[in-house]
Amino acid sequence: MELTAPLSAKEFLQGEQQPDLLRFITCGSVDDGKSTLIGRLLWDSRQLFDDQLATLSADSKKHGTQGEDIDFALLVDGLAAEREQGITIDVAYRFFSTTRRKFIVADTPGHEQYTRNMVTGASTAQVAILLVDASQGLLTQTRRHAYLVSLMGIRHVVLAINKMDRMHFQSAVFHSIREAFDTFAQDLHFTEICAIPLSALKGDNVTHPSEATPWYPGPTLIEYLETVTVPPERERGLIFPVQWVNRPHSDFRGFCGTVERGRVRVGDTLRVTSSGQTAQVSALISPSGPVSEAFCGDALTLTLSREIDISRGDVLSPQNQPLETTDHFEATLVWMGEEPGHAGRTYALKLATQWTTVTLTGIKYRVDINTLSHEATRNLALNDICVCTLACAKPLTFDTYENSRALGGFILVDRFTHATVAAGMIRHTLRRAQNVHRQSLTIHQADRERLNGHRGCVIWFTGLSGSGKSTLANTLEMELHAQGKRTYILDGDNIRQGLNKDLGFTEADRVENIRRVAEVAKLMCDAGLVVMTAFISPFRNEREMARDLIGAEQFIEVYVSTP
Repeated sequence: MELTAPLSAKEFLQGEQQPDLLRFITCGSVDDGKSTLIGRLLWDSRQLFDDQLATLSADSKKHGTQGEDIDFALLVDGLAAEREQGITIDVAYRFFSTTRRKFIVADTPGHEQYTRNMVTGASTAQVAILLVDASQGLLTQTRRHAYLVSLMGIRHVVLAINKMDRMHFQSAVFHSIREAFDTFAQDLHFTEICAIPLSALKGDNVTHPSEATPWYPGPTLIEYLETVTVPPERERGLIFPVQWVNRPHSDFRGFCGTVERGRVRVGDTLRVTSSGQTAQVSALISPSGPVSEAFCGDALTLTLSREIDISRGDVLSPQNQPLETTDHFEATLVWMGEEPGHAGRTYALKLATQWTTVTLTGIKYRVDINTLSHEATRNLALNDICVCTLACAKPLTFDTYENSRALGGFILVDRFTHATVAAGMIRHTLRRAQNVHRQSLTIHQADRERLNGHRGCVIWFTGLSGSGKSTLANTLEMELHAQGKRTYILDGDNIRQGLNKDLGFTEADRVENIRRVAEVAKLMCDAGLVVMTAFISPFRNEREMARDLIGAEQFIEVYVSTP
């Protein structure tokens, strides 16, 4: 059985030499038939081995939901919990091909609690198939996934109105759902919405036109996937993040990475964004040997015509198409961490091959993706989608996510557990006031320390309430004072009488409380004082933030325990 008309020998050879790969995602509400649809595509493409067919037949009898018939969803749902519950939890990737195109499909879960899994699947997709149960119409999770698809930069959407067989293939049902979705999606910036009535279980309009829908003149699902035109990344300006500097011996220095956008040729003049230095490409080396040019998605090593300073994290671009840098930007965050996020907390940020420390400086609003309205919030909970501002410890080479997934998409990582807590999409850079600069002063910390006769430092007492932090700090200050040392105590209760009077005891307020105290302690340490702080400071993240701000060499943490 052929899915499309056969190709000529010339077309076949051209397709094999330059394989056209399309990545797409299936999404939608729970039990709308996402896994069944992918299983049907795999079945109709006749790319299943005999042992897979035998296993599918046995599993259908044991775990299937279609009685004696084949349950195509079992080709995709691999986790035991998925088969037992008849739902999708994890993201499942499958590969198949037709005579005209190769495909990688991501099957994503429909439940709201697995939103982060859905975002993971959408992050590399070019097309989204949004399934709708014809008997249910548009549901809350349908709208949620439509918004997420738009957020992740996918502009081509198939509105697959599934289970039309249950509604006897009534055209009125199809048109009603299509019109409702078109109205909802007006502000989602989709380039194309192709609505298709189908039955994944029966195969109608999946790979062959259905006799039950003579009123539908459009393509089948596979015809659309084979012919949809996605703008090729190779036609845009080069982005080449350096993953590794390869120097096996003194006569060779190559820069390894993947072409994230555009193309590169031997002889091109490239610019290093961080330094502005330029050099010509002298050689391109792919895994199979030297090549004269490379395209988006190719992994390679390139060498330059002269020695310039390049290290891991640098980004190369064409000389006449320089990229921007920023250390303060606004981004949309999809929160994936079990622990809530708060303004003032610091995380590790990875963007392409760049790593830096970043502070979540503000949470502007949370998006209610059922209504697309904006809501005020002080923290980021699991699966929340929020617009936030972030400040980096060093400038990053970036682009907006709309222009480049490679330089606009990033992740936030907990610095202690190393768990990914958020996926982010840069909206735009924030320009700091141009007239605000760090003032260069004549008298420095070392001068004040010489005058005081001792070094400045911060002794950070932490522990539970009533453990004796303030008592210990007071006793230590008396001893140091008797020795002629210049000291000061920052006590939690005293600070809340003035500087932090506006703060409560929510987790977000506790984070801001410590941030302010750390900034004050840093100033006092710079004055050459021995500063003692007495705060519960229960979050390791904030204590590490204070250590990083003040400097590890002059920060002493004392945990007061009362067993």
